[in-house]
Amino acid sequence: MTSRVPARPTPGAATGRTVTTPPEGLLFLDRAAVRACAASIDPVDAVESVLRAHAAGRTELPAEGYLPWTNSQGAYCRSIAMLGAVGGPDGTAYGMKLINAATSNPAQGRDRAGGCGFLFDPETARPVVLAEAAYLSALRTAAYTMSSLRHLGPSAFEEVTLIGCGAQARTHAELLARYFPAVRALHVHDLLPERTAAFADWVRGRGLPFTVTAHEHAGRAAAASPVVITVTVSDTGYLGAAALRPGSFVAHVSLDDLLPEVFDRAEAVYVDDVTLVRENPRRVLGRLMAEGRVLPPGAGERTDGATVVSGTLGDVLTGAVPARRPGRGVVVSNPFGMAVLDVGLLARVFARATADGLGTRIDLIGEDR
Repeated sequence: MTSRVPARPTPGAATGRTVTTPPEGLLFLDRAAVRACAASIDPVDAVESVLRAHAAGRTELPAEGYLPWTNSQGAYCRSIAMLGAVGGPDGTAYGMKLINAATSNPAQGRDRAGGCGFLFDPETARPVVLAEAAYLSALRTAAYTMSSLRHLGPSAFEEVTLIGCGAQARTHAELLARYFPAVRALHVHDLLPERTAAFADWVRGRGLPFTVTAHEHAGRAAAASPVVITVTVSDTGYLGAAALRPGSFVAHVSLDDLLPEVFDRAEAVYVDDVTLVRENPRRVLGRLMAEGRVLPPGAGERTDGATVVSGTLGDVLTGAVPARRPGRGVVVSNPFGMAVLDVGLLARVFARATADGLGTRIDLIGEDR
């Protein structure tokens, strides 16, 4: 239920007259509100709109803040603060995603990652919306995958492999049902068999139109379909070229699932932002670019065995570079994650929430006036 926060009177600095100061408040959207709004918008259209804006130079993408630590259980934890701005026909959206994670969370029954998304008022710079970001982030990621499948995937496919059966896998499954109704089978693998079983139960409980086949080994799961989507937290490569069918598309959503040889032999490699790749050697594609084993777009034909990145998905959407679907080899999509996509998607969600009266209004000042 949305409540209005009254403006407070303050003296005019120059004239002594009383003027009305806007309330120091924001709209809070919990996960249920975010999901309700997301069901009424087209997240793939929202993501593609931002990708076009980014390709046209109408975005700002500052360097992310990254803070790692180890908790009392010895588990890796991290906080990432990602700011961004997206220009559009209705003005510029400014915002931030704060997304934190602990690798010990799943064993305790909670999602690995969670956080908050913000939008800022263009005039006052005050936050105007605070939204639960874990689902929003998963939705952004899955929408990017759907767009890459739409433009770079096989021309027709009825089966998809998901490696990893957590929150990202669930959001990808929901969007596969929404955007690719021809898909009828999911092949899945997770290091924890109980998580694979829980995912299959979740698919049935949601009424999604898929049969779910669990595979004990990741390589067998990858070989089972022409579309492979990795949604794990692995920082060690394990999936080689031999595991992938000729004519496959790989959405390398997570960190380091693919071995370097997959990039060496790929027919084409597409990313979301070349600078993000170059500046992040923590991930396999960033390391390969730093080593000169993978070259940025525009480097010409392969030289000395190096793979040349074909371009960005935004370049494909704007027609700046051609889209290449799998032929006899493998096409790889490897997004690193852009905050501007979260900002653009949250702007759509915020507009929907405002129109539908969803969310809770929070007064940041309260009685201290």
